[in-house]
Amino acid sequence: MLFLDINDTDFDRQFAAILNRSEETSADVLVTVQEIIAQVRSRGDAALLEYTNGFDRLNLTDAVALEVTQQEIDVAVKAVPEQDMAALQLAVERVARFHEKQKQQTWLSTEEPDILLGQKVTSLDRVGIYVPGGKASYPSSVIMNAVPARVAGVREIIMVCPTPGGEINPAVLAAAQLSGVDRIFRIGGAQAVAALAYGTATIPQVDKIVGPGNAYVAAAKRRVFGVVGIDMVAGPSEILVVCDGATDPDWVAMDLFSQAEHDELAQSILLAPDAKYLDAVAASIEKLLPEMPRRAVIEASLEGRGALIRVRDLDEACALVNRIAPEHLELSVENARDLLPKIRHAGAIFLGRYTSEALGDYCAGPNHVLPTSRTARFSSPLGVYDFQKRSSVICVSPEGAEKLGRIAVELAIGEGLSAHARSAELRLSGKS
Repeated sequence: MLFLDINDTDFDRQFAAILNRSEETSADVLVTVQEIIAQVRSRGDAALLEYTNGFDRLNLTDAVALEVTQQEIDVAVKAVPEQDMAALQLAVERVARFHEKQKQQTWLSTEEPDILLGQKVTSLDRVGIYVPGGKASYPSSVIMNAVPARVAGVREIIMVCPTPGGEINPAVLAAAQLSGVDRIFRIGGAQAVAALAYGTATIPQVDKIVGPGNAYVAAAKRRVFGVVGIDMVAGPSEILVVCDGATDPDWVAMDLFSQAEHDELAQSILLAPDAKYLDAVAASIEKLLPEMPRRAVIEASLEGRGALIRVRDLDEACALVNRIAPEHLELSVENARDLLPKIRHAGAIFLGRYTSEALGDYCAGPNHVLPTSRTARFSSPLGVYDFQKRSSVICVSPEGAEKLGRIAVELAIGEGLSAHARSAELRLSGKS
């Protein structure tokens, strides 16, 4: 891993280099995605079948077969070990309990006589959840996307999940059932995004698409945004650990591994004021790396995107945190809550030495769908609020129309919008 010292004369240049990474989608991906979307939009199920059979090595002859049947789900659920089902159930319950607190409420205010103002909160009618497929798919992603939608009151949740070679992780189907998913389709890639966005004879059109995917899925989500809503276009995983030098170096090394194992482009950074402690963590990395099943991925990630950075003190570490705006932030220090007010930009914050990022990924309760690539500066984790929308409510009496109308008339005339002015003016007393 790269060693940096904030006292180095070229620190800012080196620091910027590890933060800045090209996220541009290749021209080939964009062209392919545009063609797939156009084909699904114009040819519907026929195109969807062609792409699904081709990409996922299936031999489906009827679009009806794209939907996973309840019988298939029941068989899959029975195949999940009892202890795994219990863990999934507990995760669903904890995530639901946390997200219940995010629900927005309709409210009406009559603080002013003759004027009623407020907001009406409604859930989305139908959402689509994209879940990566195959044996490496993640039940936790199903829970994190479906549960807040269900808590928000979404009427119908549609899940799409590719099944390359016909393979699907039984735990994914179990998680979908426990989380309240209504229908599941064995489709993936840009073609699944297109089907959800525009609808086909078999796939219902949704109002919003959420969930992670590869470069083709991300490009397709960008392309259909505006036709439907999307959650975010997430980049590779990130973890930033701030440590005072007193946490077991093996713990911190493994925390760095926890995100590095996702992807060669994932980023793992450690900030600490003690150079000897950074050396100790580096030694732990060397010691523990050979035993990791995903060693090659972790090694590539740490070499290409990782860094061990010495800072002067924890205040300086917090300042760097806000520049990085990480997806996951571990404050592995004594009295971690004392640092919390100094953190402005992070997707999820894990306080204290015992709070590993892995707890947030699976079962703590908060969502693990988080802003990446420094977008935590202006965006938030996925939540119930992503599946609800607000309508403004305005009601005035004749007296209220008089009070507000005179203001509106003046402002509309100033903007040169005479019909606006006349519309309000007609309701004023003595006007016709």
